[in-house]
Amino acid sequence: MYRRSLSLLAVVAALLVLVPAALAARVHVRVEGKTQTIFGTAEPTLNVKANALDALEAASFAGEFYYHVTPTAFGPYVDQIGRYPASGSNGWIFKVNGIVPPVGADQVTVKDGDTVLWYWATFSGPAGPLTLEVETSIVKGKRCFFATGRNDAGRASRVRGVVYTLNSRRINSATGVVCTPLGRYSVRVAKTGAIRSRTYSGR
Repeated sequence: MYRRSLSLLAVVAALLVLVPAALAARVHVRVEGKTQTIFGTAEPTLNVKANALDALEAASFAGEFYYHVTPTAFGPYVDQIGRYPASGSNGWIFKVNGIVPPVGADQVTVKDGDTVLWYWATFSGPAGPLTLEVETSIVKGKRCFFATGRNDAGRASRVRGVVYTLNSRRINSATGVVCTPLGRYSVRVAKTGAIRSRTYSGR
């Protein structure tokens, strides 16, 4: 009887561990710091308990970086990630699927396939910085990359005056377009005042 009780307890304990993971959403997460990517250059998929704040917690656990949350009358406020605390017009913002939500991170429920981006921003006007992305297509037998940027509402537009990192090589592009012979590639794009893109890989 004693052994049977221990076995039952072991099964219950295992279920308590497995059920939260099964209920978690599989979410792409990236954290862009002031000067470099803190976590998730390629936006890995993590188990996220419920919301965008939980996504930061999951990334912090996976990437072993520090963050701090301060309780406020409006809800939890992320006032530091990594080395940089929020101060004055600088602070930490998040986007879900390319859009800045009108509510706090703890109020934004995430689901399988969502993308959560936390980033350092300087607030200098009504609009936040563009989030850069890389589009690609084959043009006249070459692989071409096109820099685009999404605003806070998720609307995309072409971006000029960018710097690509293509297979570890830095390429300045006044037009926002760069073409290369076909083959395997790893590429991301950056621009002063914008949020770096994730790393795109393929061939």
